[in-house]
Amino acid sequence: MIPWVQLDSAKTPDGGQELRLKQRGAEFSIMLGTNELMNSRLSGSEEALAKLSCERIVGRSQPKILIGGLGMGFTLRAALAELGADAGITVAELVPAVVAWARGPMAALFDGCLDDPRVSVREADVGHIIRSDKAAWDAVLFDVDNGPEGIVYKGNDALYSAAGLGAARAALKPGGVLAVWSQGPDSGFARRLKQAGFVVDEVKTRANGKRGARHVIWIATLA
Repeated sequence: MIPWVQLDSAKTPDGGQELRLKQRGAEFSIMLGTNELMNSRLSGSEEALAKLSCERIVGRSQPKILIGGLGMGFTLRAALAELGADAGITVAELVPAVVAWARGPMAALFDGCLDDPRVSVREADVGHIIRSDKAAWDAVLFDVDNGPEGIVYKGNDALYSAAGLGAARAALKPGGVLAVWSQGPDSGFARRLKQAGFVVDEVKTRANGKRGARHVIWIATLA
């Protein structure tokens, strides 16, 4: 069997943990300690995050999408495939090394999508962008952690709080969509979404087509 090789590492934003980029043949993995955050063979649920969101805003002129978390680009590539030439997609990535990995060792995996004229990458906290832009986005997608809990960065907890969801609501255009990826269900978070004024659809999806772990996507729309 081909062994894993560590290509690089980077501290999490609070400096308390370490992200590691590993490669085995053509396969990539991003690890946080012993926890695998993402793997290049498992893209199904991240792609579903983009497709389900874009379905809700089909037909809009010049749609603006904000994606929290670059990762391995699965959500971004799927959104580009769903949206027309007039769309604009901003990706907020808090860890500069992840952007460097996308343009460096994982460039083939990204297949040039970062150079698409519809795409803008900002090395910033998606929460800060949301709070500064009112009624600016047709859809906001959260894929910044393993779910509504800040495993990689505890500061992400604020995104999923009542105040954070209120800020996300204010950042959306009328009829906009907030979509959140999670490795598993969370009844408390679903309840907070509804309390924030969203109509909520909880979708279960697989990590890899019809196989792999079951993940959850919340599609929250403004009534």
